[in-house]
Amino acid sequence: MAISDLYSSGKHKQEIGHFASIVKVAKADEIITECEQKLLDKTARNLNISEIEYKAILKNPEKYPVNPPASYDERIERLHRITRMLLVDSVTNKEQIVLMHKIAVALHIPSENVEKVCNEAINLVMKKTDLDIFIAAIKKINTL
Repeated sequence: MAISDLYSSGKHKQEIGHFASIVKVAKADEIITECEQKLLDKTARNLNISEIEYKAILKNPEKYPVNPPASYDERIERLHRITRMLLVDSVTNKEQIVLMHKIAVALHIPSENVEKVCNEAINLVMKKTDLDIFIAAIKKINTL
């Protein structure tokens, strides 16, 4: 097996774990709305999640660990996707916020910064901030 095969399968495992986290947020209120479903479909395509993987993850997202990437920017990008799912249907509940905080910790956001980072992420996504500005803003607030 080539090194590139190992890397791609490791990367794919990260993408599966990330997609499972997004599914957990969508299912936190036990209902996947039409808006959430559309975002799940789009995200699955972007992350190269197969139809078989998609169905398995949708059925049992708890089975898949977060498995964050080493890159800080990629971890912030994942926070961005999680936040987008949180806000896609304009209905956010306490369970979703708690889950977002747990995922942020799993993405290596220091626990003392989680609340302010997540609040900033929500504000930035609500303002439809582009990804580059989102990453810069989260980096700035995460160092304060």
